[in-house]
Amino acid sequence: MIRPIPQVGDPVLRVAAATIPPEEVGSVEVQTLIDDLIDTMRNANGAGIAANQVGVPLRVCVIGVDRNPRYPYKPHIPLTVLVNPTVTVLGDDSFASNEGCLSVPLRGDLRRWAHVEVAALDRTGAPLVARFDGLSAGTVQHEVDHLEGRLIVDHVEDPTTFSTWENFDRFHKEAFMAHISTVVDRYHP
Repeated sequence: MIRPIPQVGDPVLRVAAATIPPEEVGSVEVQTLIDDLIDTMRNANGAGIAANQVGVPLRVCVIGVDRNPRYPYKPHIPLTVLVNPTVTVLGDDSFASNEGCLSVPLRGDLRRWAHVEVAALDRTGAPLVARFDGLSAGTVQHEVDHLEGRLIVDHVEDPTTFSTWENFDRFHKEAFMAHISTVVDRYHP
């Protein structure tokens, strides 16, 4: 089922999501939530979505990129369910990006760590440890930020870089695409 996506200003987006007890991961409630997250993410052409982005403050998110028209520059990420994820930064390499969000109708410049490891449970409750690099690492950090009650507006280094999606396409997309292609080439050979 496709659920409504709360927008910036809705208090649910600022709540740190509650941990899901491992024995409850297989419950109908959690499995339905995961299915709804996938449906909602795909319907909105998102690269990921966290449970509080559909109004449910539980610590679960999904990510997945496959020729996404909203983010055509993002490398493929297989559909991945992360229950109770924690992120460990690997090294001190970072990159500049310009991110958008399904809950924030703006884009803005920010920095993301280039290499992260995520420990979580998958949708069956089995332990999952995965490494993500480059833009894929940024996508994971973005979704886990949501689970902590943080939004891209909290990370933007220069508020003058905020842009609507329409104005980003009109004025900034060409320069961003030239920059981000170097990031993709560097971290996603």
